[in-house]
Amino acid sequence: MATKLPRVPVLIVGMGWIGGIIAAELSKQGIKVVGLERGKPRSTEDYYMVHDELRYAQRYELMQDLSKETITFRNTSKMTALPMRQYGAFLLGEGLGGAGIHWNGQTYRFLPYDFEIRSKTIERYGKKKIPDGMTIQDWGITYDELEPYFYKFEEVAGISGEQEQTPMVGKRSKPFPTKPMIKTPMIKMFEEATKKLGYHPYMMPSANLSEQYTNPDGITRAPCQYCGYCERFGCEYGAKADPVVTVLPVAQKSGHFELREYANVTDILHDGKKATGVKYVNPLTGQEYEQPADVVILASYVFNNVRLLLTSKLGKPYDPNTGTGVVGKNYAYQTNGGSATGFYDDQQFNLFAGAGALGMEIPDFNGDNFDHSDLNFIHGAGIRISQTGLRPIANNSVPKGTPTWGKDFKATSLKYANNYLTVAAQGSSMPWRHHYLDLDPTYKDAYGKPLVRITFDFEEQDRQMIAFMAGKTEAIMKEMKPSSIGSSKELGPFNIVPYQSTHNTGGAIMGSDPSTSVVNNYLQMWDAENVFVVGASAFPHNSGYNPTGTVGALAYRAAEGIAKYLKSGGSLV
Repeated sequence: MATKLPRVPVLIVGMGWIGGIIAAELSKQGIKVVGLERGKPRSTEDYYMVHDELRYAQRYELMQDLSKETITFRNTSKMTALPMRQYGAFLLGEGLGGAGIHWNGQTYRFLPYDFEIRSKTIERYGKKKIPDGMTIQDWGITYDELEPYFYKFEEVAGISGEQEQTPMVGKRSKPFPTKPMIKTPMIKMFEEATKKLGYHPYMMPSANLSEQYTNPDGITRAPCQYCGYCERFGCEYGAKADPVVTVLPVAQKSGHFELREYANVTDILHDGKKATGVKYVNPLTGQEYEQPADVVILASYVFNNVRLLLTSKLGKPYDPNTGTGVVGKNYAYQTNGGSATGFYDDQQFNLFAGAGALGMEIPDFNGDNFDHSDLNFIHGAGIRISQTGLRPIANNSVPKGTPTWGKDFKATSLKYANNYLTVAAQGSSMPWRHHYLDLDPTYKDAYGKPLVRITFDFEEQDRQMIAFMAGKTEAIMKEMKPSSIGSSKELGPFNIVPYQSTHNTGGAIMGSDPSTSVVNNYLQMWDAENVFVVGASAFPHNSGYNPTGTVGALAYRAAEGIAKYLKSGGSLV
């Protein structure tokens, strides 16, 4: 029997970046907020002296326990989906701060083209450029409308960067809050090579602070130490912006925020028109609770946001056979490949040092920044070099033709441990009618709830794009004058086993039409006005950039909308 608790004005499910931002913004206004986090509490003290690659990078201590809850995956609807029993393609965070604890810190803004992708593609190339089955749509908001919220996130997080000297990216209203990170020798080589080729390199926008910084909320943080332990790790210095060192302290200091850890939400309670609250369970004791609320905000990761809507029967599930319904529609990922690796016989780099967002990018082949008229794909990829810190267990690149074991393998591995550089392409992912999320009919979690099932594969669009990008990365690498080059030009079927990126998007997408979207441009549900579904689940497609900057901007806009809703109710658009 669930214990029924007193009603609260605002209830947030998930206390990562999104939950932390919304909790801070509302509680500063004197609004009572309760935040539910299904994992354990965390602070920077938890990471003192824990540069332990085996513990965190290989055994995934910060991640969700897949034996209790996971996803199932298949490439097509003709296949039987199977559970992901060990981590591979992406990493699902759990605990206070969520995936915002173990991210790299690369904080891009999506391009103006992204938010109006269907309109702008048709305007330039005509409707025939969009293949049958590709379900791209405009987001219901423009870059210019979202720009102030981008800056708000950058200002709170203290993003370090330099003004991009090109109109290929969205116009900024203000400079980055802090200066760019240092340019290491390898970054300077990339900069020189790309400028020689006529491209427009700029330092990667970084949530790893380049200098000591105090944000508008009075939070002071120390600069990055370039230790190389960002991705899959928490930052003991607080130099990497995460929810625990930026927004959550503001909410907690307000006196209007209550945080409950070990609170795993299993159901959204509703009457068919509005949410009445949630049901959650303490995973340590098994005790169930019913928490009534005036407003319910889903702020957890993509899969959990969509899963809660589907298991709670809130919103119309997507049907890929008819193309109708919206919950689960337009799942997208990221298209990685087309990289070029250069091996240097006469030059060495300090690759063990670095930071998660230490690097340089060119935007010349992202979005619609280049002519696609004679190409069999739309959108593109960010091309970059990054120095994230090569830890010894996971990194062992050797030239093609090297034996895969034995004395020669060991000798070559040691020779090139600090003597190779990679120019990489991170590509966009377009949505297709047959790529979606739904509930698995067979597999369930520890509480008997169906798991989310992913149906996804790479398409010919993706293969064409990667082949194109491979030519560009190889040309850049040649200008960097290595002794030899290896490149990846072909893209096979999507494989969930090797890690690629934790950049999953879609399933509760935004738009201006309730028949093709779950939420409006404040991320308020069309079908339940007091429910806000916030996060990358709202992306109708995925860009060639990392998603966190856009997630942060949308969270600040959603917080503004929630405050308006609490005053007047009704649909915000």
